[in-house]
Amino acid sequence: MGVPLSPRSAQIIDLETMRHRLRARKRLVRLSPELDGLEMLYYLASDPDTLYGMPLLAWGLREDDEVVGLVPWMESLAPCHELDDPEYGHFVGYRDPETHEIFHDAPEHKIAELAHAAAYFDYEETQDVSLTQQLPETQGTHALCMDEDGKPWQLKQIFGWHLYSNGAVDAMLVDDTRATSLPVLLGDDCLYPGRSRHHTLYFFQRNIANRIRNEDPDTLEALALMVMPGN
Repeated sequence: MGVPLSPRSAQIIDLETMRHRLRARKRLVRLSPELDGLEMLYYLASDPDTLYGMPLLAWGLREDDEVVGLVPWMESLAPCHELDDPEYGHFVGYRDPETHEIFHDAPEHKIAELAHAAAYFDYEETQDVSLTQQLPETQGTHALCMDEDGKPWQLKQIFGWHLYSNGAVDAMLVDDTRATSLPVLLGDDCLYPGRSRHHTLYFFQRNIANRIRNEDPDTLEALALMVMPGN
């Protein structure tokens, strides 16, 4: 039998508050683009002996000082080490394609860069969510934009990424009716955060986006299965 506790010794544990604090420590506070070609390695459950490489878009510093690699994956700019899906991929590590080195933690130069940048751009916290950083899109990533009201989906190029004070990241898309100067650059007034207008965004690398645009049958079939309601 357990030992009965007196009312004085009992503690009320607010689990929801604890979860909120844990999530807050995982929020992104600073981003750094990956410009040296480092990749994420992953495998598919259907073929665990084959490794696939995907270029890293950026590295992110979390509030708990952890630095994570980031890739546009499905519906988010996702931390690589959290990818563990039986259908779409399991994270293995990072790879330097020039030296073929495989490693599992962020490189020291990125950790130092992000730590110094976060210390320099140490904004005062407010109750309102605000823009804290703009990250250029360097890989030709596209977003498949879907809306609830039955409108046809749109495939749009991403021109950059916004990091907000709550740790959220959104893709910046162009409003063609407002684009008055070409090429479109990050910071132009014609850009808007994707989730401010679209119910769902799916992210694709440039080569997959081109297959969708060219209506490749196999790609469209896989796409239909992926975005099917209930998946």
